Amino acid sequence: METMKLRQLTDIEIEQLKMQGNLANDWHQITIGNNIDLATIRNNMFFGSVAIGNMNGNLLHDGALHLPEGIYNSMLSNCTIGDCCAIHNVRMLSGYSIGNNTMLFNIGEMVAGGEPQWLEPMNECGGRRILPYPGMTIADAYLWAKYRDHSNMVDQMEAMARHWLSTAEGSMGQVGDHTVVKNCQAIRNVAILSAKEAPSKIEDCVTLADGVVGFGCHLCYGCTATRFVLGENVKLEYGARLNDTVVGDNSTIARCEVGNNIIFPAHEQHHNNSFLIAATVMGQSNVAAGCTIGSNHNGRTADNELVAGRGFWPGLCTSLKHSSAFASYTLLAKGNYPAELSITLPFSLVSNNEAKNRLEVMPAYWWMYNMFALNRNITKFAKRDKRHFKRQHIVFTPFAPDTAEEIINGRMLLKYWVEQAYYQNEGKEPIEVLGYGLEKGKRKTIIAKWAKGYKAYEEMLIYYAMGALTEEGANTSLPCPDFAHGQREREWVNLGGQLVPQSEIDQLIREIESGDMADLESLHKRYDQWWEQYPQWCRKHAYQVLCMLNEVTTIDESRWQQLLQRYATIRQYVADQVRITREKDNANPFRQMTYRNDAEMKAVIG
Repeated sequence: METMKLRQLTDIEIEQLKMQGNLANDWHQITIGNNIDLATIRNNMFFGSVAIGNMNGNLLHDGALHLPEGIYNSMLSNCTIGDCCAIHNVRMLSGYSIGNNTMLFNIGEMVAGGEPQWLEPMNECGGRRILPYPGMTIADAYLWAKYRDHSNMVDQMEAMARHWLSTAEGSMGQVGDHTVVKNCQAIRNVAILSAKEAPSKIEDCVTLADGVVGFGCHLCYGCTATRFVLGENVKLEYGARLNDTVVGDNSTIARCEVGNNIIFPAHEQHHNNSFLIAATVMGQSNVAAGCTIGSNHNGRTADNELVAGRGFWPGLCTSLKHSSAFASYTLLAKGNYPAELSITLPFSLVSNNEAKNRLEVMPAYWWMYNMFALNRNITKFAKRDKRHFKRQHIVFTPFAPDTAEEIINGRMLLKYWVEQAYYQNEGKEPIEVLGYGLEKGKRKTIIAKWAKGYKAYEEMLIYYAMGALTEEGANTSLPCPDFAHGQREREWVNLGGQLVPQSEIDQLIREIESGDMADLESLHKRYDQWWEQYPQWCRKHAYQVLCMLNEVTTIDESRWQQLLQRYATIRQYVADQVRITREKDNANPFRQMTYRNDAEMKAVIG
């Protein structure tokens, strides 16, 4: 748009436009490209300053819809239109900069301008509010909303956002190249990022206000969003209602209500009646039909929150109370959970046993009984990553430094709870082991299959650490002993999908507060630098985890060979369990009964 060459209309051109049914309050404020065919501009009203790029009448198409380049039957006010656009039947287009090769068709109102609107994620009382801007990553949103105790950083983040919003590239009234917007009711003060490599598409009764649509997004079929940020390759569809929410890349939200959240990448919520309010969901997650997450506040005001680690999966018709927190890869069985939860055991299955009036938690459930799904998670999120620009860095594997530290903490809790149970049973093997601090209230929390869970956690740590150090078996050489230097990083921050040591976050906050990092470009470069450092961070952490498990300071060749053998055994276990858990489904006679024979079943499901 900046390089588009424009000129004023001649008197003859003004008369031609009038004869073609066009009106303007001031023709001298209308500028055009040098190679425009004025026959492509018909039956329009122009107000204020309107700049129009080159139009030649060529056809643009989106599926079965074919439109000639030009502006037809529309009202434009203070707009800039790029080259080769097709704008048809737009009742009001005001304050927008429209990119090249863009289609706007049958739109009621598309207006931009005014003071940016605050977005209030994670908490309904507004204490974490942020300003959305084009190019905002999930990491930006989480950093700004989460670390509210650093008031100077919060002020600096606002200053950086306002400075960016004041530029043309940061304007909320922009539509990128190769965008398609059609059959929509209203779009107000929205930035739509789009490019030839990652076009965005908005269609069929969509209403948007005060937000950002990322590259390659698709919004359709009656969805509504206000005060929002969508990452790259996000789908909103089938009547989804979204407000005050940041949605991470590669996510789908449909048929549900979502408000006041930060949702990290690879989130799925596409069933009727699910309800997600005032939550931070850290990605690779799935919210089933009928889930009620956020409607039950256990307080006098709506200022509670829910935090769920990666892989959060509440089952059908699950109802949770605020405030609650869940370790990574928590699977919640169907149920109405009566009190707040703090599930600190990762990869666990949580059940509400109403008959016995108790909470039941099985640690390492995924590893022991759901290996096919766990193994599928390792690859499916990467395969579904259709982003072109990939500005938000994402760790897809379930086995990473953050989950490893949760597992280490889970092992310590299991050890303590088992010791307590032996003590209370006078040294005899306990009939049941109780967990503490996992649920508010006085009823019991039973730790199911604790011995198998403890063993599984050790196997998971070895699987993670050896996978990182051997590049999943491709390199079996003894790791560098330099990895043993320094303390193990025990706090890892999931920054919108990217894993970063807490110490690095603390240093970044200090730089923002001091003014050493004063713009968003520098902030995003720091994310890129961290991403380049992450593999080395991960290998060092993995080495130190192995040292901790083996109670040594360094790993010698003899111990390394033992670990390689153990790793090979665990990898074989993983392969076997993937096959066994999948075969359970395929061998189920109730699953087979809908097919005429094995050949039909194989043809349908593989």
